Amino acid sequence: MKRFDEIKDLVLSLEADFHKFYEKENQAAGTRVRKGMQELKNLAQEIRVEVQERKNSKTSA
Repeated sequence: MKRFDEIKDLVLSLEADFHKFYEKENQAAGTRVRKGMQELKNLAQEIRVEVQERKNSKTSA
């Protein structure tokens, strides 16, 4: 569950930059959004691997 909280925190932390980019067309905010979304992608992949490993260890035990 710790990882899920990390994802929620990351998404919430990007909210202001999303607003700045889409509403005010701030290009630097767009760069921060892209970086944050890459972090989100990486976190999601780590969670996917963790869930799969945990699922596989339960079925083989």
